Amino acid sequence: MDYGKHQAPARYESGDGCLTTLIRIPVRIVVLVLVLPVRMVWDALAACARAVDRTLLRPLGRALARLFHVLVAVPAGWLWKWVLTPLGHGLRWLAAAVFVWPWAALWRYGVVPGVRYGIVVPLGWLYTAVLTPLGHGLEWVYRTLLAPAGRGIRTAVGLLLTVLFVWPVVGVWRYVLVPLGLAVAWVVRYLVVLPSAWTYRELLTPLGHGIARLLNLLARVTAAGARGLWAGLRLLVMVLLVTPAVWLYQRVLAPVGREITAAFGVAWRVAGFVSRAVGRTLAWLAWHLVGAPVAWTYRAVCTPLGHFVRDAVWAPARRAALAVGRTARDTLRAARETVRQARRDAWRALVGGPPAAEPREPGRPVARTLGDKQQATTVPSAAPAPEISLHGEKSVQQG
Repeated sequence: MDYGKHQAPARYESGDGCLTTLIRIPVRIVVLVLVLPVRMVWDALAACARAVDRTLLRPLGRALARLFHVLVAVPAGWLWKWVLTPLGHGLRWLAAAVFVWPWAALWRYGVVPGVRYGIVVPLGWLYTAVLTPLGHGLEWVYRTLLAPAGRGIRTAVGLLLTVLFVWPVVGVWRYVLVPLGLAVAWVVRYLVVLPSAWTYRELLTPLGHGIARLLNLLARVTAAGARGLWAGLRLLVMVLLVTPAVWLYQRVLAPVGREITAAFGVAWRVAGFVSRAVGRTLAWLAWHLVGAPVAWTYRAVCTPLGHFVRDAVWAPARRAALAVGRTARDTLRAARETVRQARRDAWRALVGGPPAAEPREPGRPVARTLGDKQQATTVPSAAPAPEISLHGEKSVQQG
């Protein structure tokens, strides 16, 4: 258990009265009694979780990762490299051969030449040889014949429209509507606008100012009454609710909350020290009751017994097994050789074969003395000499 980060509980100094000091110790004792089992269970669960993580989850995770790598990643990589990639290349080539290349050939060798030589070239010839001269001719006819006639017709039509429509409208506007409008404007000005302005300036404006002042006075009186009523209600709420609540919070709830919080903190730290001591005690008991006897048994009994079994039983048995194995291999080899020889003899007896060479002593090479070929003599007791001498080489070169 890791308790190195915990520190000894510091003494709490709150500066409160003697009543708080008297209540603090029983509250802390009660809170310690309540918190201690929780802290011990928490420390036990934390230790178990660390042990499970260290001894089970991490090895299991590494094993699962290795298993995933062996069973999934490596086969998937092999499958991707040696199966899916060539298959994809083949499918791509097949799709290109079935869908792309025919359409590309059709577009390149069918549609493009057909459009070029069937539509574009005839249209170009039609535009160059027919439409362009025809357009030039129509342009000459319009510029030479139709344009002067159109200008004359336009001038005559414009004059006729001016005489029939423009001059009557201008005369009606200038000599009828404008004088009538001036008369109507004079009547509206002196019979409507000026009386309305005088009524607004001399009657409505003073009346409006008086009504506005009256409403302002009423609003001020109403606002003063509302402010007084709000001040009374606020004072009543402050006296009856806020002041007792503030006093209760400052004098009762805040000290009690601080004491309970401090008690929980102190109890948690003290419970940590107690849990640490209990954990160390349990670890000491487990070591002296189980670990030390098991270690002594392993060191004083199992290790010598294992060495004795290894040296006195396992090594001789292993050597004997190796010797038996070698003997069995030699026996099997000799049996196979005998069977092979018997099969050869039987085959030779049935179908015949070359005569077997009789065993004899190896012959000694006949020795000759050095010299020319005509003078070379054979000496049985002389040491063997090379078959070719220097003189023989010279004679061969001269020949």
